[in-house]
Amino acid sequence: MTLTSDGLSTRAITTADIEGKGPRRRRGRWGRPPIVTGLLLAILCVLMLSPFIWMTLSVTKPTNVAFANPPVVWGYAPTVQAFVDLWQTTYFADYLVNTVVVAVVSTVIALIIGIPAAYALSRFPSYVSALLLVLALIFRALPRFAVVLPMYDISRALGIYDTTFALAIALVAINQPFTIWLLRNFFAEIPRELDEAAMIDGCSRIGMLRRVMIPLMGPGILTAGIFVFLFAFQEYLTALVLTDSSSKTVPVFIATQLGQTLPMLQQAGAASILLTIPVVVIAFIAQKYLVAGLSDGAVKG
Repeated sequence: MTLTSDGLSTRAITTADIEGKGPRRRRGRWGRPPIVTGLLLAILCVLMLSPFIWMTLSVTKPTNVAFANPPVVWGYAPTVQAFVDLWQTTYFADYLVNTVVVAVVSTVIALIIGIPAAYALSRFPSYVSALLLVLALIFRALPRFAVVLPMYDISRALGIYDTTFALAIALVAINQPFTIWLLRNFFAEIPRELDEAAMIDGCSRIGMLRRVMIPLMGPGILTAGIFVFLFAFQEYLTALVLTDSSSKTVPVFIATQLGQTLPMLQQAGAASILLTIPVVVIAFIAQKYLVAGLSDGAVKG
């Protein structure tokens, strides 16, 4: 602030004023204030979650209120009867156990196969390696029915149809290309000098992979394992084709409840919520590992 000869005060002219960058209201990335951007994101999140919110409200309503017309009814007493009926009148507990077993077994087998395969493809690039990666990508891109129907015939011929083992092995075959591609990118980020240093110290390839590479690959292995687990945990079509009754999973059970009586429809909604809760919990717990792992594995291909 300066004082002129006329006694009038004037503000000192700065470089920011000349360039038109004086004090202004803070704006977001796209020229909007942060509060507007936050409000738009909040509205978008509500719209995306609206089906799940509607399902949750319908499940916690009495049956006559949940399916009333018009559907908006206020002043009802929330109830958990749909969850109680789900556990007491169906075999949901068995289906949930089947789902978890299939997801865990397929994830473990996929990582056991995928880790050494991805390491070999990242450390020994050649025309054969490139061809294998392309074939894996093509297999992953095939329509699911083109893959599942032959698996149905094979499981029938081997006598393992409607078993959790057959379903787990089928999901390993379906998800293995994704596992190998993701893990290969992680291995490509690790300098090859570490391999040479470990082998100079006397490690074999297997020993070096076990003692050096796998500890360094912690975030990558966790990221791949979480994705494979979630793929298997929510798989519907493969489970529908390869299971009948004893190995039925929760997604197949939910589909069989649709189009039935209104209480059964509420039970399907309750089962959907119980199937969603583990996915949300895993996502929240492992979000920093997923972000770190994907950012590390997406740099070099």
